[in-house]
Amino acid sequence: MNTATQSVTETAYAPARPGVLARSEAWLDERGKGAWIAAMVLGFIFFWPIGLALLAYMIWSKRMFSKSCSARGRHNARYARTAMKSSGNTAFDAYKADTLRRLEEEQNNFEAFLERLRDAKDKAEFDQFMEERASDVTPSDEDTDDAPRAN
Repeated sequence: MNTATQSVTETAYAPARPGVLARSEAWLDERGKGAWIAAMVLGFIFFWPIGLALLAYMIWSKRMFSKSCSARGRHNARYARTAMKSSGNTAFDAYKADTLRRLEEEQNNFEAFLERLRDAKDKAEFDQFMEERASDVTPSDEDTDDAPRAN
């Protein structure tokens, strides 16, 4: 097997490393609401759009109104470490990787199905709107303009 094919197959099943923003979010979540508030205040001090963006994100994601973002962060971090940790048994690790890949594929298929379902619902609602709109325009409304038209 050549090295190009080998590296592609090895990386195909490797878990994706979260980006800088995801790691920063997890780091702040581990430290709780105080860390989020401190980051927002520092953002306002150093460059106000950053503080404003953090404030908007905290409100939008409901971080300020949840009971404890630190407990949620610790649970998610613990699950992520346990899920990707090697058991030492290569056969089981291969089975686990295959199962996780199939579950991700199934989740992606389900999300695609939900998207198609939403699109179909939107189309049905739009078609109903267009039918109602067409039924509101009566033929007598179109014939009231009996004046000759100048060309």
